[in-house]
Amino acid sequence: MNVCMVGHGMMGTWHSDSIAATRKGYLHTLVGRDPDKTAQFAQKYGYLRWTTDYSEAVASPEIDVVIIAGPSATHASMALEALRAGKHALVEIPLALSLADAQEVVDLAEKTGLKLGVVHPMRFRREHLALCDRVRSGIERVRHVHSRLFLHRLENVGSTGLVRTWTDNLLWHHGAHLVDVGLWLTGAGDTEASASRITRSFSTMSDAHPKTGIQMELAAIFETGPEQSIVCTGSYHSRERIFDIFVVTDKDSYRLDILAGTLTTGAGTTRVESEKDNNAHVARDFLDAVTNDRAPAITGKSVIPAMRLLQQTEDAETKWRDGRKSQLRAS
Repeated sequence: MNVCMVGHGMMGTWHSDSIAATRKGYLHTLVGRDPDKTAQFAQKYGYLRWTTDYSEAVASPEIDVVIIAGPSATHASMALEALRAGKHALVEIPLALSLADAQEVVDLAEKTGLKLGVVHPMRFRREHLALCDRVRSGIERVRHVHSRLFLHRLENVGSTGLVRTWTDNLLWHHGAHLVDVGLWLTGAGDTEASASRITRSFSTMSDAHPKTGIQMELAAIFETGPEQSIVCTGSYHSRERIFDIFVVTDKDSYRLDILAGTLTTGAGTTRVESEKDNNAHVARDFLDAVTNDRAPAITGKSVIPAMRLLQQTEDAETKWRDGRKSQLRAS
């Protein structure tokens, strides 16, 4: 299969490495913004060609699969264009920056019969998969999931050091990671089942930062059943980088430190796959799904419950802030 890769930041790099290490896909076309940097990356990874024109690239009859790893705000529109062009699409998180846009992409994929995958690598964690198996079998029960993402992002620079032309979004980008993995674990692999059990929720976000123009703090709590909850917290102000998932069950506790590559349980700490090595499974699984005409491990439909909760969080935040402004004007 010929792959069109959109973006050559950290995720474009990781997906390129993953595909280059397998024979399931061929790095055909690279799409970037800056001609010089795009050309350099394409040459380094052996892409057949490169371009700064996404529409021209995705329209090529030679392309079979499009991997979208560009700016978050472009994910939905690029996915729609790829699907309309008859291409299977693997979309970096988030699928969209609104529930309506995410649902539109999912609906089009179902209508066309094309594969639509979303990059949620925490669902590939062997330790989490094993836990889901135990929960489904009745051996263990999840009581609490706390997912955290803390980093320092007062400058608009990505993980590779490149200055971005776009602004990240704590709620829809990193929040999608945090909420989705919480639903997935409490639902033993079924995000919709967990979301359908939510009895109450609470969330809060900071005011938009004057320099970045985005909200820099997030805290959300979801009750997903008797004695079961999801807590998601994040900040772009933190000087310490933290990205971990802490799960408490009726048998043990599990803290997966994504950045350190460790799993800590009641028995101690062990090494696990690095973030990059774990992420490599996503593109390979998607290409295998296309080859063997099966559903990818993370379908677009399966991330809709998380998108729904993010939309509810954003709507509630907007409503509260509008109400506060009305009260201030009235006083």
